Amino acid sequence: MNENKEYRCNVSVTLDIIGGKWKSLILWQLSFKTLRFSQLQRRLAKVTQKMLTQQLRELERDGLINRKVYAEVPPRVEYSLTTRGESVVPILKLMYQWGEEYLTAIEAPAITNC
Repeated sequence: MNENKEYRCNVSVTLDIIGGKWKSLILWQLSFKTLRFSQLQRRLAKVTQKMLTQQLRELERDGLINRKVYAEVPPRVEYSLTTRGESVVPILKLMYQWGEEYLTAIEAPAITNC
């Protein structure tokens, strides 16, 4: 997060940190368990390696995820939620429920691979 940025609304802060196409989905996947980069990439099938790397770095910078590097060959890197990241999970669950209710209301097919 840009600490020099001025916000007029707390919603803006939240959207700045977890908004965008991939950050919320990354946090959602990590809410279930610790994952390696390749596991995240498979779960977010349309994300590019460059974009996933960028989003993970921003989430780490903002204190929402941990990045743990194991001294192995080849190197293994795992990502998990921090306490601050875990505090976002209730918001993500509400978003999931809202999306489910919305799809039901418009009679759209349910999404099962989330």
